[in-house]
Order: sequence, then structure tokens, then C-alpha cells
Amino acid sequence: MELQDYFAFLDADDIRIKGTRIGIEIVLEDYLSGVSPEEIAVRYRTLTLEQVYATITYYLYNREEIDAYLARWRAYVEAAWLEQQHNPSVFVEDLRLRMQQKREMLVAERGPAYFPASPM
Repeated sequence: MELQDYFAFLDADDIRIKGTRIGIEIVLEDYLSGVSPEEIAVRYRTLTLEQVYATITYYLYNREEIDAYLARWRAYVEAAWLEQQHNPSVFVEDLRLRMQQKREMLVAERGPAYFPASPM
């Protein structure tokens, strides 16, 4: 079996571990943060230890290319988060309003020291 046979290359910015919906970025973010391959396999039960090692090996053999892939993925995630913060859904707006009302109720009942202000 070739190393690339472990992956589904959906496009230049979407590489998944074959047979799962897990992108290689998920495994590699954990690995690059110091999580052991065994712990990664425990965290993501749909992955085998073999798939985790294949992902790490693929990264080590293609470090420059995969580092660029990870940089694009991180930029995408950051942009999506910022967009969501600037244009929250109706559900999120309603949730924020309810949380603020609950906070104000607790402060009124128990005083400001009980429930400090939220950073929102």
C-alpha cells in the first residue's frame, strides 16, 4: 500500500483520512501540539493508530507542502470565526440576549460580586 492510499484528496485544501470525515489538519494540529499518536487515536475513535501514523508520516515526508496547507486551513478557520462574530445567526443573537438577561437577573438578585461582567 502506498502512503497516499490512506487519504482522500478532495481538493487542494481538503485532504481527508480515507474512510472517515476527519481532515489531516485535525490529526496534525494535535500532533504538532505534542499529543502522542496513541492519544490521538483514542480521541478520534473512528481512526486507527495506523491511520494516525500514516498521517504523521505523510506530513514528515511532505512538510513544506503540508505546512502551507495547514497555514491556509488556519487562515480559513480564523476568517470564518471572524465572519461569525461579525454576522452571528439569529440563534446566536437570541442566545446572547438570553445570557445577558440571565446575568442581569443574577446580578440584581445576588449583587455584582456574584456574577462578574462578561467579556462579550
